[in-house]
Amino acid sequence: MTKLFLTLHVLAAILAVGPVTVAAGMFPRALRRAQAEPQDPAARSVLRTLHRICRVYAALGVAVPVLGFATAGSLGVLGSGWLIASIVLTTGAAALLVVLVLPGQDAALDEIEAAADRPGASIPDQGAARRLTMLTGLFNLLWATVTVLMIIRPGSTTGS
Repeated sequence: MTKLFLTLHVLAAILAVGPVTVAAGMFPRALRRAQAEPQDPAARSVLRTLHRICRVYAALGVAVPVLGFATAGSLGVLGSGWLIASIVLTTGAAALLVVLVLPGQDAALDEIEAAADRPGASIPDQGAARRLTMLTGLFNLLWATVTVLMIIRPGSTTGS
C-alpha cells in the first residue's frame, strides 16, 4: 500500500503543483502586457486563463498533503523532523498561494477588466506585477525546498 500512496502522492505533486508554479510564474509578465494594452482582448484572455489554471490546480493540490500523510503513516515517519519541516513549509506555501497570490491575481485581473471598459484609463496599481513576482518566487522556493526535503530526507532507506 505504501508504494501506491507514494506513487499517487508524487503524481499529485507533479500534476497539481507543477501547473500552479508555472502559471503563477507566467502571470506577472502577462499582467505587465495587459497593463500596457488593457484594450487587448488576447492579453486579458491570457490573464484569465493563467488565473483559472492557478485556482483549479490549487484546489486539486489538496490531494498532495492528503496523500503525503497517507504515505508517511504507512512508512511510520509521521514524527520525523524532515517531515514536520515539510509540513510546515507546505502549509506556508499553501497559505501564501491562497491568502496572497490568488487574491492578488484576482485584484489585478479586476483592474485590467475595469480599465478595458474605460478606454484611455490608466492602471492604478503598477506594482501588482512586482508583488506577484515576489510572492510567486517565494511560493516556488518553498515548494522547491519541500521537494529537496522529500528527496534527501535524513534517515532515508534509499542511501546516503
